[in-house]
Amino acid sequence: MSTIAAEATVARKPLYTSLFVQVLVALLFGIVIGMAAPDFAIGLKIFSDAFLKLISMIVAPIVFCVVVHGIAGAGDLKKVGRVGVKALVYFEAMTTVALVVGLLLAYLFGPGHGMNIDTSTLDAKALGNYASNAQKLKGEGIGSFLLNIIPTTSFDALSRNDVLQVLFFAIIFGVSLALVGGEKGEKISSFIDAVSTVLFRAMGLIVRFAPIGVLGAVAYTVGKYGVGSLKQLLSLVALFYVSVAIFVLGVLGAVMALAGINILKFLGYLREELMIVVATASSDAVLPQVMRKLERFGVKDSVVGLVIPTGYSFNLDAFSIYLTLAVVFIAQATNTPLSFGDLMLVLGVSLITSKGAHGVPGSAIVILAATLNAVPSIPAIGLVLVLSVDWFIGMARAVGNLIGNCVATVVVAAWEGDLDRDKARRVLEGAEAVDVTAG
Repeated sequence: MSTIAAEATVARKPLYTSLFVQVLVALLFGIVIGMAAPDFAIGLKIFSDAFLKLISMIVAPIVFCVVVHGIAGAGDLKKVGRVGVKALVYFEAMTTVALVVGLLLAYLFGPGHGMNIDTSTLDAKALGNYASNAQKLKGEGIGSFLLNIIPTTSFDALSRNDVLQVLFFAIIFGVSLALVGGEKGEKISSFIDAVSTVLFRAMGLIVRFAPIGVLGAVAYTVGKYGVGSLKQLLSLVALFYVSVAIFVLGVLGAVMALAGINILKFLGYLREELMIVVATASSDAVLPQVMRKLERFGVKDSVVGLVIPTGYSFNLDAFSIYLTLAVVFIAQATNTPLSFGDLMLVLGVSLITSKGAHGVPGSAIVILAATLNAVPSIPAIGLVLVLSVDWFIGMARAVGNLIGNCVATVVVAAWEGDLDRDKARRVLEGAEAVDVTAG
């Protein structure tokens, strides 16, 4: 009877109270405003920036609390280590598959063929800070990347909102808390759990402003670039969207099927978050509520706390597709022949450069530049070709990355036996209402 009552309550809720409907309406209004009053629409970007800052304000402390409480509450530190290893193995496997998918589709469809770009006509100034940032990354290697995971101070990591560094400190703190145990450990663990509850309640308040943020982001995009702004590089943009769809429905769909879950129903469950990510081109905008939704989906909180934050730096599926796709596109557009050795070099370098791309300003261009610098046969100035459409590609990139991390969390949980399959089935069938805006 309680389930029937819950369903009746959900059914009586007015349609306009649905966050999904609000975001969809805001998206449509943003398109209209961008087309009707471009100059005014560009000024609305402040709403998008403000919403992203509100989310950014709360991401680091939520990650810290969730990870610490998850590790301390797991009880078995060997189990925590096992989950971490399985997650990293999965990340590396999916990243490799994504890189190969981008490479194969680029060669199959040849989006850059026929452009015949003379690199001497390209404006190097357009790269601006991207080139200098990429030069900083060049030659640093995996050692420097690993060293950068360690924060200078724990407060520095939190203040800079560096999710990977916060995760590193949270793991050490959580393990230490589990080892301390006893009354002292329980007090601190309870306190962190209480703080986490308050932070998720605050997140629920912030998410209510998502439609305004979406309105600002979409209005700005249409107002600045125009509806026809994709004409020149339409083939690259279209191919990337198709590539992400193939990877999500084909590769990730097959992986989820092995876990006994329908990928389409799972995407429907995450529809509000995906809409926000499409509009803002940032998966940061939904990190806290995605973590909460996965917990309510039936994934153990310790798995969510470890896999999602780690995946934001190590499991960038859509970004990996874009990396190899863009490299081959630039080579094709500039009539640069690529040998088999060049392709293997691109794959090998991309496996390293794709890690930690999240959080780097203009990360896609910066990491792409770092990759090209390691492959001397391809002119790095070709980056100018993809700058104009990076925002549009960024929409699918962010969505693909988010879906990849959510799937990874579910798969690792199923692999470890930490997925409540009955609860997951009830959620997907709509028998359990989920409201992430509630505490």
